[in-house]
Order: sequence, then C-alpha cells, then structure tokens
Amino acid sequence: MSKKDLGLLVLILVVGAVVAIINPRFLLPINLANTSNLIGLFGILSIGQAFVIITGGIELSVGSLVALLGTLFIDFIAVREMDWPLAFVLIIALGAVIGFVHGWLITRLKMQPFVVTLCGLLIYRGVARFYTADGTAGFAFGQNFPDLEFLTAGRSGGVPNSFIALIAIAIVMWVVLHRSVFGRYLYAIGKNEEAAKYSGIRTGRVVIAAYVICGVLTALSAIYFAMYTRSISPASHGQFYELYAIAAAVLGGFSLRGGEGSLIGVILGTVLLQELQNLVNLLGIPSSLNFAVMGGVILIGVLVDQQWGVFRARRRMLEATRRNVAGAPAE
Repeated sequence: MSKKDLGLLVLILVVGAVVAIINPRFLLPINLANTSNLIGLFGILSIGQAFVIITGGIELSVGSLVALLGTLFIDFIAVREMDWPLAFVLIIALGAVIGFVHGWLITRLKMQPFVVTLCGLLIYRGVARFYTADGTAGFAFGQNFPDLEFLTAGRSGGVPNSFIALIAIAIVMWVVLHRSVFGRYLYAIGKNEEAAKYSGIRTGRVVIAAYVICGVLTALSAIYFAMYTRSISPASHGQFYELYAIAAAVLGGFSLRGGEGSLIGVILGTVLLQELQNLVNLLGIPSSLNFAVMGGVILIGVLVDQQWGVFRARRRMLEATRRNVAGAPAE
C-alpha cells in the first residue's frame, strides 16, 4: 500500500469517526450493509474506469451504458423470458463489443477519447429511451429470480454479495494491473505512448483491451444496478455515474494524465465517496448539494494530485543536485 493509499485510508477513518460521533446511526449494521452494497455497485464501475484513465483516456459513457444495458437485461429476462444466465452472457458480451468499438475508434481512427465517449453518452441514453418508448423497464408483480437475486442483491453472512463480488474482481484486476506484463504496458502507455510504441509495445491493442475491460465491468455493474433498483427509467437511471467512477479513480491516485494509480486506491476512493454520500444523508444536508459535494471532491482530488506531482518533481531535483554536489571533486 502506497503513501497515497495510507493517507486516503486515514481520511476515511477520520471522516467515519466524525460522522459516527455526530450521528451514531452511521454504525448501525443496516446502514453499514447498505453502504457496503453501494460500494460494491460503484466500485466495479470505478475499476473499469481506472483501466481507461491509466492509459491517459477517459470513458464518459458508462452512466448511459448502465441505463441501456440494464434496460436490455430486464427486458430479456422479464419480458422476453430469456434464461437469465444467457441474458447475463449477452449483456457482458455487448459491453465488451461496445468497449472494443470505443477503443478501435480511438486507436485506429485517432479520435479523441473525450469525443468518442461523449458521443456514446448521448447515443446510448437516447437508444435506451427509444427502446422503452421513454417509459420504464421493470419486473411484473410477483416475478422472482431467486438465484439471480441472491447473487446480485442478496447477502452472505450479512455482507452484501455485490461487495463480495467487488472484492473478488478487485483481487483479479490487482494482479492484472500490478503483477502482469499487460499492466506494465498500461502504465508505460499512460506515461509516454510514443516511447511505449518505439519500445515494441503494440499500444493500439493494449488501449483497445483497456476499453474492453471497462466495457465488461460496466456491463456487469449494469446488471447489479438493474437488480438493485428492479426498475429502470432510462431518462434518469445512471445519470452522472461516470462522475462517481472518475472521482473514485482520481481520489485513488489515478492521474488524469495517465500512467499513475493503484487499484487499492480506487477501492478506497469509492469507499470515501459513498461515506460522503452517507454523511450527506445522515447529517440532513439537502440532497440537492450531492453534486456540489461530488464536484468539490473531484476538484480537491485533482488539485492534490497536481501539487503532489510538483512536490515529487522538486524533491527528485533536489536529491539529484545533492548527489551531484556530493560527488563533485574537491578543489
């Protein structure tokens, strides 16, 4: 765990302690379980976003994708009566295809990630609204899918299964990012894509793979969100979820310039965001200020990241100067 991660963990504990002192309901098992569930839902989304950000890219369409893919999943199993494992696979595959298309447009046609994913944000939500005729997708009265509901919205030993899924995914993605050649390639591309290309890395394929991973994890989170809410209004479902994911990654130490960050930091960033949301609710702060809190968190996170980078650069320069002075021959 890096110093950034330790600092974030201390901040989480301090904020939690302050909230618990002000409002003891924060430590109630039901509140902790609900918060853990939301951490699981948004954490899966944030990990996918982090894989894109580390390459120096951005994925702005994840909120709209959650709405579209969640709508399709509910329609498949509730209306078209498709077996849920098949619907599950189809949604995951669709998420992978969309991620591939985004990566292909960015690497092969040299389009800006911001433009590609911003267009996706508009297109996917528009398609979702058209698909439901601007209505709501949901389950009919009495429709139950016990196995699916247990895996997505159930609990094991009092712990939400969504949180357990997040931990399992985080472990796998930690190995991919920090203990594999592919992970080193991601960092190299984020630091300097041209240098990575000249060193023999097939940067296009690696970037496409990052967007595919993001698409798959977004599709998975869309299923979890669909089963959590049990009804989806495409006009509003998933709005600003991309901000939650970006904020969690930035708070976790992922630089928007690319090439920096740790997976543990993403999880801690997600925990801090949901803790802040819980604080807003428990302290009676108007819900209209939620996005103001989110914007402030993102601003502070980026500011801290920039200042930390400046501080490290100055420290390295001073250390290099001291070594040169110490190694210089005496006159």
